[in-house]
Amino acid sequence: MKQHILSGDQAKKIILHAAGLAKPGQFGKGMEAVYKLIDHLGFIQIDTNNVVERAHHHAIASRVPDYKPEWIDELLADGHIFEFFTYGTGYIPMHEYRFSLPVKESFLSRRKPMTQQEISLMKKILDRIAREGPQMVKDFDNDTPVASSGWWDWRPAKVALERLFLDGSLMCTRNKNFHKIYDLPINLIPVDIDTTMPNPEEFARHTIRRSLQSLGIANAKDIAWRANFVKDNKVKTELEKMVAEGEVCPVSVEGLTTAPLYMLPSYKNKKITLSGDAFILSPFDTLNVHRHRLKDFFNFDYQIECFVPQAKRIYGYFSLPVLIGDTFVARMDSKADRKQRTLTIHNLHFEPVKLSQTMTDKITEAIRAFAHFNQCREVIIIKSNNKQVLKAFGAPVKLNRH
Repeated sequence: MKQHILSGDQAKKIILHAAGLAKPGQFGKGMEAVYKLIDHLGFIQIDTNNVVERAHHHAIASRVPDYKPEWIDELLADGHIFEFFTYGTGYIPMHEYRFSLPVKESFLSRRKPMTQQEISLMKKILDRIAREGPQMVKDFDNDTPVASSGWWDWRPAKVALERLFLDGSLMCTRNKNFHKIYDLPINLIPVDIDTTMPNPEEFARHTIRRSLQSLGIANAKDIAWRANFVKDNKVKTELEKMVAEGEVCPVSVEGLTTAPLYMLPSYKNKKITLSGDAFILSPFDTLNVHRHRLKDFFNFDYQIECFVPQAKRIYGYFSLPVLIGDTFVARMDSKADRKQRTLTIHNLHFEPVKLSQTMTDKITEAIRAFAHFNQCREVIIIKSNNKQVLKAFGAPVKLNRH
């Protein structure tokens, strides 16, 4: 297929539209919009860091204006989504359950030989869940904690439960404290869901379609990232075939000298308009997973610094990218104190971008909405290199929301 040439602005619009960030409410409102979003992206990453609201809730709330965290629990309970791995752990549409099977098979094939005691414990756990119903780690409180190489210092029951989860013998939901509740797949998978193992070609093509639908434009390595746990996957081979068949379009972006890029043909003539609204994004947002893409396409050099030693941090522990239109304008290191209902912004650092009054207003509006989402009524900014925004939040700001 002939290579399609895009301007930098066109490429950014395609990437943002694919990520669901062309405008607020791109998928509508309500719980139905949450499902539409997850079904479109194919995967919403989970992270346990709760300095601010957890990554999956944050990513959804960025796109669904009236989002309520309990909607995820309802979608899980109703069998519309499930939790498992692609490149990390997260929520996946249930109708794509069969494409999790190669990942589970891969985890099983890479498992080190187990002792008879470990095998016996796994069998006992499966038998108990079959008899008594869903269980948590705390329900297995008679085993002695031991150090486990590769599994930190988890108790044997925790190791066994996670092994059973990774190989597909168990699935899980979460309680209100975000602890896993393990159950048998038969109890969580609706009867009309296809549970047959896809062949390697099917799995590769699914990965390619899914990756491009959420990334918009990507190179082969980023496309294959969702199949990262499946050794010797056929993504590269099938990608070449799909290009030859016209299902995937090779593209180049003016001013970029990166590796060959690809997109779905539906974007070739698609008219995309960006709303120009401000989005405060999670570090684990789909848009931010591949850091080099932020630099290549948006000229935004970003790193999450919670993994960086404190002395070497530049912007803060948990810095959140702030996007307006197709430009990353700031990064916001913040922490939500739910008991005191205060959002403290330790550092609101702006990029060297000229801000209009409208843009400044949109940022302050987004910060207030983010505080409300984090169950906070007050915003305190400790430090910022933008006096105009500091002035807007010159004193602790109490929100007129309950």
